[in-house]
Amino acid sequence: MPPARKRARSYDPAKTRAAVFAQLGNVRQAVRGLAPEQLALPTRLGDWTVRDLIAHIGTAVTALHRALDLPAPPRQDVTLVEWAFTTAPRAAGIDASTRDVSAARPDLDAYLTDADRELRALLDEHPGGRLLETGAGALPLADYLVTRTVELVVHTDDLNAAVPGLDVPYDRQALAAATRLLADALAAKAPGGSTEVRVPPYAVVQCVEGPRHTRGTPPNVVETDPLTWIRLATGRVAWPEAVAAAQVSASGERSDIGGLLPVMS
Repeated sequence: MPPARKRARSYDPAKTRAAVFAQLGNVRQAVRGLAPEQLALPTRLGDWTVRDLIAHIGTAVTALHRALDLPAPPRQDVTLVEWAFTTAPRAAGIDASTRDVSAARPDLDAYLTDADRELRALLDEHPGGRLLETGAGALPLADYLVTRTVELVVHTDDLNAAVPGLDVPYDRQALAAATRLLADALAAKAPGGSTEVRVPPYAVVQCVEGPRHTRGTPPNVVETDPLTWIRLATGRVAWPEAVAAAQVSASGERSDIGGLLPVMS
């Protein structure tokens, strides 16, 4: 597993909580208007339909419910940044649980509404420092809530890609948290200071071994927008495709970070 950043980024728990509920609310509003034929549309996630995708968004939220039902682990054994590297090995289990929910909960609006209500009650009851036993390892609740912004933003983008004209909005704070966590994961995956990756207005990280930049214009710079970065970091868009479409600017001999992507999948 790649090493974490030496200095971990901090997140405001109140802002994270508000971001999770805002983005979940955006999805809930969109789901209410979907017709059966739209729910049956394919997505870019294998053979998942839109219905399956929405069910998965719900399971990403109720993961907190399930973790809080378990005894608190004795100690934290994974960092927030390391969480990004743990999703691929759990793909089969995630797929199975998603299909179970998709089949068992035909009223997706009611499912998401229940998830929202129950999560609010749980967060009111438990402090952010409470350790959770998650599929990735033991994490504080406040940190695990940050990972939910990644799940919600990434899958909102999947939903928008699957349903023409849907255009579910992105909560600014949720988009910021997701962007920063995935940028920090890249810096952990390829530690160094030769390349600066900029995702304005939310994140700037240095990565890749080589001569460290100290002042002036960095010799190797990658810059893109938040949604393109999230798509690159999660494998929704390939590096050559994004560069060819001018969605990414890359200058300098060490600016080709395509071999480091995706960060999580």
